[in-house]
Amino acid sequence: MNRILNIAWVLLLLCLVTTGCIKKMNLYQGDKDDSDGGKTTDKGRDVICDTEFLYPFIKETRSKKIDITIHLKKDRQVSGLNAEIPPLKYNKEWLFMLTQDDCVQSAFCNTWAAIHGRPLSDNYFYDLVHLQEGDLPPDYYYLGKTLGSTDGTGREVRFSFATTVAAEWEFMNAHSNVNKGFDGNYYRFYKKTGLVWGNLREMINYGVGIAFHDLNVEENEKTVDKLYKHYGDAQAIILDKLDGRGCKMLAEPNGEKIYIEAAEQYHPIRTMAAQSGAVKLYPFKVNTNLEKTVLERAFYDPAPNSGMTNPDMVKAAVIEELALPKKERAAIYASVHNTDTNWVNLLAWLNDTYGKDGDDSMWFTNQEEYYEYNYYRQYSIPNIYQADTHTWKLTLNLDGGNYFCYPSVTVNIPGIDLSDIDRIETNDEITGFSYGNYKDGVMMNIDCRTSLVEHATNFVKRYEANPTDTSAQTDAYYFVRMLKESETKDELLKRIE
Repeated sequence: MNRILNIAWVLLLLCLVTTGCIKKMNLYQGDKDDSDGGKTTDKGRDVICDTEFLYPFIKETRSKKIDITIHLKKDRQVSGLNAEIPPLKYNKEWLFMLTQDDCVQSAFCNTWAAIHGRPLSDNYFYDLVHLQEGDLPPDYYYLGKTLGSTDGTGREVRFSFATTVAAEWEFMNAHSNVNKGFDGNYYRFYKKTGLVWGNLREMINYGVGIAFHDLNVEENEKTVDKLYKHYGDAQAIILDKLDGRGCKMLAEPNGEKIYIEAAEQYHPIRTMAAQSGAVKLYPFKVNTNLEKTVLERAFYDPAPNSGMTNPDMVKAAVIEELALPKKERAAIYASVHNTDTNWVNLLAWLNDTYGKDGDDSMWFTNQEEYYEYNYYRQYSIPNIYQADTHTWKLTLNLDGGNYFCYPSVTVNIPGIDLSDIDRIETNDEITGFSYGNYKDGVMMNIDCRTSLVEHATNFVKRYEANPTDTSAQTDAYYFVRMLKESETKDELLKRIE
């Protein structure tokens, strides 16, 4: 009898243990049945982070037909108008580009976070899900503003950079540990091996560019054919993980020219960057489409024992270049691996000196966007003609390539003033639009992203779900202000106020 009772007890214990092992947990809501009443423990929750929405790149069309009608005031007439696309978007006077190598976590929690007014930390790292749940490092702080320039008509345009993507590496699928309120240790904020997909998806919502870099090929197996195949493999993963957003840029890794040889054969790669054996970019002298051109970039390493940092070297390069006449200036193209407080301070300095809080002379963008803009400038010729005494029409076709995702240009029209214009009408292909005086004429910023209204609406919904989140409100305003004037824009603005 005792033996039977002992066996029964063993079976009961096994049942209880097994039940405990297979207990399921909602990673976003926690375990509501926990005996500790939901108190924070040292374990936290492991979560695969993701953004609530992503710009639907799969819907983007390659060809855009632009029609703009300018109605003059009844007592105004103009003649002999022409139109042109300037060398730099928004009529900026010099170009700054930044690419962050090695698909690192700091691209999100330092570089992206600084630009978009998110929390910063001098000692720790965090992921998107930490932002979403308010689980932040103990030393977090804010710059108190976003970083950018204006579009020449008063609208903010935040800085944009590129990050490389390690699509074939498993670390991009890593979990993030969330444990809001727990201060027994901060292991969850230690640096990860690299950037995770959820962080990257949020970053590209804000216009961050992407690039190939190292491919998952053994050193002794690196051949042009092998790398070519892996470009295709990595591209397939990127297209899947980023919902149709493809990659058309290579940032050469470690000076290995064989990556460039393979990229020259891999058609989707249209623009490349390297530290040596590359072409120095002079934006005001470019007269080609730059397709497959390898642009020169630099890490701006200081001399040993100089006491200087890489950002110090970048500052010096900027100041030296801007001493030259505008048309003689080379682009400042910086590269970096990990960013830290020194880089955050550099970004703030650029904003305060040459951005929206300075002289507003700089276009700070990623290589992908610059490549597309120059491509449109070479092939898209604006046509302006007089329809009647008080009406002028501007037409323009933007015909891009595979994985183009920045279908926007600036067009200048000398010989007309803002005070001459009664109103401007745009066709449905144009989703974002602004205009204003520029020198002896008018400038127009034209954005043809297919889903820009949908994207802005999603930012408004995010704010409505988090009405006390200042960043959510700031972002909602930022994206809605990109839209052209319409009833839809007015309605969205009312939802934010």
